[in-house]
Amino acid sequence: MAVDPDLGMGLELLAAQNRERLIQNVKVGAVWVGLVALLAAMLLAVHVDPFYAAEHYGFVLQGVLTTLWVSFASISFATCLGLFGALGLQSRNSIAQGVSGFYISVFRATPLLIQLLIIFLGLPQIGRLLIALGFQQLGELLTLSATQSGILALGLNYGAYMTEVFRAGIQSVAHGQRQAAQAMGMTPVQMLRRVVLPQAIRVIIPDVGNNFIFMLKDSALVSVIGVLEITGRASRLARRDSKCMEMLLVAAAAYWILVIIASWLQSRLENRMARAYRH
Repeated sequence: MAVDPDLGMGLELLAAQNRERLIQNVKVGAVWVGLVALLAAMLLAVHVDPFYAAEHYGFVLQGVLTTLWVSFASISFATCLGLFGALGLQSRNSIAQGVSGFYISVFRATPLLIQLLIIFLGLPQIGRLLIALGFQQLGELLTLSATQSGILALGLNYGAYMTEVFRAGIQSVAHGQRQAAQAMGMTPVQMLRRVVLPQAIRVIIPDVGNNFIFMLKDSALVSVIGVLEITGRASRLARRDSKCMEMLLVAAAAYWILVIIASWLQSRLENRMARAYRH
């Protein structure tokens, strides 16, 4: 049976490309190993105690679940805010536009740490005032725990950035499709749910994933208000035993691994969505 010469050449070219890619990956891996070895040698030269880190890393890793909980809750809240903020910006209602624009301006122009401290320290102060004025339930509602304050601050901050993400995704849907949906008698809510969002989600998902990765790292700020996530636990041991470098390196390694896993999952999700869209 004769073999198509073009097919044979194509298979040979594909095999050559795979070999070249494998060799390149091996070289890159070797560079990584060399850099890690060099970094380890430098740390040992400045008397970093690896045995202390190996003995206490488990205490730091117990904060991983708290870090993930804060990050997932915050990105979920931020995603909802981003959707409503984008709809407000594109609304013809001046109140909705004004509220959305003011929210975005405030939370994008002020530091996240300041927002976190205002929410954790300032809201209870307002709550006590409301309780004194007789608004008991409203005052108690503003008295948040450290974890709740962290989730609220991260969600509000990232929601301002997510608003632009959602607006870009919504604007990526062709105007003609909206006109067709209106011609079919769809209400604005139906058009958003059935036509706009299913297509906009392809543009939105990568940026949501990137923001989640950023949030994994920014969640370290909640340690300032006493939340015992990764950084909070590492800082506690570092202060107790004066082992700052050892514990901070353990925390950095934990974040590094989390980001690598999150990036891999994001890549898998994007590839799956791309294949689904092609079909």
